[in-house]
Amino acid sequence: MKTVDPTHYNLSARTKLLMDEKGTLFILMDRKSRVVMKDGHRIVSIAERIKEVNQNKNISLLTSAPICSKTKSFLLQNNIATRAL
Repeated sequence: MKTVDPTHYNLSARTKLLMDEKGTLFILMDRKSRVVMKDGHRIVSIAERIKEVNQNKNISLLTSAPICSKTKSFLLQNNIATRAL
C-alpha cells in the first residue's frame, strides 16, 4: 500500500490515507481505544469529501482498534467497509 496526499481530497493534512493496488482508499486509524459512533460520523464525513472529488473510489476503514457493533453497521450502511491492521 502507498500513502495518498489527503489535501488532494480537501482533507486535513493529519488525516492518513492509504491506497492499495486495486485503487481502494483506506482511512487509517491507528489507535488502541474503541472506534465509537462519534468516530463513525467523522469517518463518513471524510468519505463524503473524498466522494466529492472522485465518485468512483471505494473507501474502507483500516484500524487496529475494536469497532462498536452499532458503528460497524452504520459504516456498512454508508458503503464503508472495515478491515483490521
